[in-house]
Amino acid sequence: MTISKKTEYDVVVVGTGAAGTSAALEAAQNGASVLLLEKGKSTGGSSNYTEGLFAVDSYLQKEQGIHVSGTEVLKEEVEYSKYRADSRIWRRYVDDSADTVKWLKDQGVEYEGVQAMGAGEATWHIYKGMGNAVIHDALQPKAEKLGVELLTLTTATKLHRDGEGAIDAITIKDVKSGESEDIKTKSVVLATGGYLNNPEMIKNLTHYDDSRLIPVSSGKGTGDGLNLAWNVGAKQYGTGLAMLFGGYLKDPDEPAFKFMASQMNTAAGQQPLLWVNEDGKRFVDESVVYNFSYAGNALYTQNETYSILDQGVIDKMAKDGNFMGLGVYVKRGEKMVKLQDEIDEAVAANKPFIFKADTVEELAQKMGLSVSQLTETVKDYNGYCENGVDGDFGKDAEYLVPVAKGPFYGFKLNVGAFCTMGGLQVTPENEVEDEKGTVIEGLYAGGNDSAGLAGDTYGPNMPGTCVGFAFYSGRNSGRNAAKYVKTEKINS
Repeated sequence: MTISKKTEYDVVVVGTGAAGTSAALEAAQNGASVLLLEKGKSTGGSSNYTEGLFAVDSYLQKEQGIHVSGTEVLKEEVEYSKYRADSRIWRRYVDDSADTVKWLKDQGVEYEGVQAMGAGEATWHIYKGMGNAVIHDALQPKAEKLGVELLTLTTATKLHRDGEGAIDAITIKDVKSGESEDIKTKSVVLATGGYLNNPEMIKNLTHYDDSRLIPVSSGKGTGDGLNLAWNVGAKQYGTGLAMLFGGYLKDPDEPAFKFMASQMNTAAGQQPLLWVNEDGKRFVDESVVYNFSYAGNALYTQNETYSILDQGVIDKMAKDGNFMGLGVYVKRGEKMVKLQDEIDEAVAANKPFIFKADTVEELAQKMGLSVSQLTETVKDYNGYCENGVDGDFGKDAEYLVPVAKGPFYGFKLNVGAFCTMGGLQVTPENEVEDEKGTVIEGLYAGGNDSAGLAGDTYGPNMPGTCVGFAFYSGRNSGRNAAKYVKTEKINS
């Protein structure tokens, strides 16, 4: 009995998220025989939870009268990365982005429209049914119809190179039986989603305190593709970036993703209100939340962080809406009509992240903070709110809301993260390079396994760039892999 139907394929794709599924479909559309591998029971990975992709000059933007300059985007993103991003890759990505939006539509993807996030540009193309619908209702069925063989519960354990250094085989393993077999192939595309869910790699490759990092993902991003490539000589490059998204609550009794749609979580971790550290002191202009990756960085400058809400601002957000949302899960300006109930339930259940008190002094005691310091911080902050001038960090007066009406609530904040990005240096054709900068013939990487898109901080000022790059780089990898295989067949 064999694991796959055939012993040889033109292209083998490892991973079934946005990058992997796009690579498999694009390769098949370009005439290649394709094997698509998924190590879990279900396909899509963290891409299932994505909301929309980046693009400029798309047909949807033109319909809405939105114009964003592609060249200005490129310049802004490369400067934002301190020139650690690859300008060539960004140029290709930007120029292809409108076509990727249209290509997805042609496969059956439906869109809700285009919007901005926080203070960013309107580049975020929101699709209906989230990424789950994109993968399972459009791309995967199209790929299988074109003959792509999909194997779930199947891992890739080893890449093989021939005497000239080109890829010539891959070892795959059936998760249930433990059986392995070698598959002949001229080309492999790695699209395994990074390493957010590998604590050892997070510890060794990033500066983040993993005890405070809350992965909100499928749990499958364990660095599989990176290790496969590194083991055959690929250059380790561009690691160290996790897509942080600010404050996030940690409940030991619930999976992390359940808080994405929580109004309490959004109120606690995503608002430009009052934050304090382990000493009960403010440490930043809290309106940093309008760039959620900056917010994550700011929280990591302290050993512990807390947000403070009074009953007045809770009532205000219920009546008038929040200041800042969390993607499409809790929309910006949404009236927080569930907030009080969620808070009351958390308090009643003695959840470890929430503290309630009738006075600021009592709140400090319950939170384990200095009573005198937190009292002084709140007094000073309320003075700034009254005067309309933040004497500490210059926060805009619009967000200076006093902490004055009891009861008072404190929330212990951890730092949420969606994914890591980077690990393999690739060419603009998404070919993987070795330590000397030489292309490993037949090896491609897309999505979060490939570097070149960012520096040390993700750029939500152009929302949707990560998943947009996954779709783009997956297509680019699949297209170039199929082209490479054709050339190899002609030459042989």
